[in-house]
Amino acid sequence: MESAEAEPSDSRPEEDGGAPYSGLPPPEQPVAAAATMEDCLAKKMEITVSEAEKRTGRNAMNMQETYTAYLIETRAVEPQSEGQCVPVDSLWRRYSEFELLRNYLSVTYPHIVVPPLPEKRADFVWHKLSADNMDPDFVERRRIGLENFLLRVASHPVLCQDKIFYSFLTQEGGWKEMVNETGFQLKADSRLKALNATFRVKNPDKRFTELKHYSDELQSVISHLLRVRARVADRLYGVYKVHGNYGRVFSEWSAIEKEMGDGLQSAGHHMDVYAASIDDILEEEEHYADQLKEYLFYAEALRAVCRKHELMQYDLEMAAQDLTSKKQQCEELATGTVRTFSLKGMTSKLFGQETPEQREAKIKVLEEQIQEGEEQLKSKNLEGRDFVKSAWADIERFKEQKNHDLKEALINYAVMQISMCKKGIQVWTNAKECFSKM
Repeated sequence: MESAEAEPSDSRPEEDGGAPYSGLPPPEQPVAAAATMEDCLAKKMEITVSEAEKRTGRNAMNMQETYTAYLIETRAVEPQSEGQCVPVDSLWRRYSEFELLRNYLSVTYPHIVVPPLPEKRADFVWHKLSADNMDPDFVERRRIGLENFLLRVASHPVLCQDKIFYSFLTQEGGWKEMVNETGFQLKADSRLKALNATFRVKNPDKRFTELKHYSDELQSVISHLLRVRARVADRLYGVYKVHGNYGRVFSEWSAIEKEMGDGLQSAGHHMDVYAASIDDILEEEEHYADQLKEYLFYAEALRAVCRKHELMQYDLEMAAQDLTSKKQQCEELATGTVRTFSLKGMTSKLFGQETPEQREAKIKVLEEQIQEGEEQLKSKNLEGRDFVKSAWADIERFKEQKNHDLKEALINYAVMQISMCKKGIQVWTNAKECFSKM
């Protein structure tokens, strides 16, 4: 009998020559046709996280806790009738509810690079910036990040059509019960199983392996960039604040000079303004740092897709191995020969051979199991092709988004630095004019 093998799945571009694939997405996974940009929820509904509010309440352990709630406001883009304003719907959500939503999306759509949430606690901060997750500035940046997350999902051609996501935006009461009723937690893969698949897969897809390596490198590069930016911010803050000493010295000097006093006083004022401007500058810088952090967390979303692929590959290889074993058992029973050492073979030698009726019964059972295994293997290969096709289409979409966003963020950051340098030049130009008039 022939040994069972995973069917090749030609999911790569033609120039790559195709590659054997394996995998089985969860049968419960919803299959939704991708929406066009015009049909995306973001085009039909305005979505904002308009404010954050500090609250106190009881947690599941009946202990008092302080948390932040975020106000989500939605409004249909198209008016209901001529000249009529569309009312704004609003509801409050905690950060933990955003986490529940994202976990649901990640498990339900394993082939999609699900947008990440903003950080729960501040990381890569320069020393003057508070790392307290209740700090008003941090809460405000997280509010912006949560709004960005919702807009990312609402703009995604597949995720935007999810009913649970729509309910998250529009239904305050009973939403948690609704998402838990989907049973998505039961479909979540354990970390141990994922780790096992990583080390035991025999035929990993080279393209996904390279993508996993790229996501590691992307995370490393952005982490280093954020650390460098934090160190520069620390030193820049010190340089600007030291300029305040110029203002103090010029002001003190002006008090003992008659002809030069006005010029020194004016120059000191420009230095004070310059020293104070660094706070707004670094606050603006945090906006660009948060854009980089989003792609730091996107790297983990990429790895999640790769891990799911490894699990599917591992499951397929185990199914193929089990089918091969059953075919071998069937052949041994049919021919009466044992090709490999087994406990069954030793038992037969010690206690005698099975009767023809017993062998026929076992062969019949094995043939049924083999037929079932072959159908299952074929199904897994077909579903695996669909997974790879869908996953790679979304990865290509993500790459385009990433290239556009990071290019724009870096250009804007450079423009901000140029503007900051021009302001410094202007301050010293003004100081020069003040000195010239003395």
